[in-house]
Amino acid sequence: MVVLDSPQENSATAREAAADYLTQHCPWADLDAVLLVVSELVTNAVRHTSGWWRLTLFAGPEELVVEMDDSSDQPPVAREPDFSGGGGFGWHMVHRLAGRVEVRPLPEGKRVRAVWPRPAQAY
Repeated sequence: MVVLDSPQENSATAREAAADYLTQHCPWADLDAVLLVVSELVTNAVRHTSGWWRLTLFAGPEELVVEMDDSSDQPPVAREPDFSGGGGFGWHMVHRLAGRVEVRPLPEGKRVRAVWPRPAQAY
């Protein structure tokens, strides 16, 4: 399991820790897809919350889970992509890259959970 907390960590550190973890514990995962999701979740937590965040990765026998807990109680909102530099691509990308995405309220914030099922041939 990997756990990274703000403010000691940033998106580059999170990507590096995720890559190391996946290489060792989850070689079947699509490294590029997971790293893009990790980067997006950390960047959004930094950009859209004014408090703490915590990123957790863990691989079970049947799935890989990436969780982002943060201090904002506001759920992510999909925006129309702005091709002139205004963003709006990240939340759509997270949904396309992960097998399943969930958002749940926490007592002090929310949890965004991205899940990738383990492919049958990887057992």
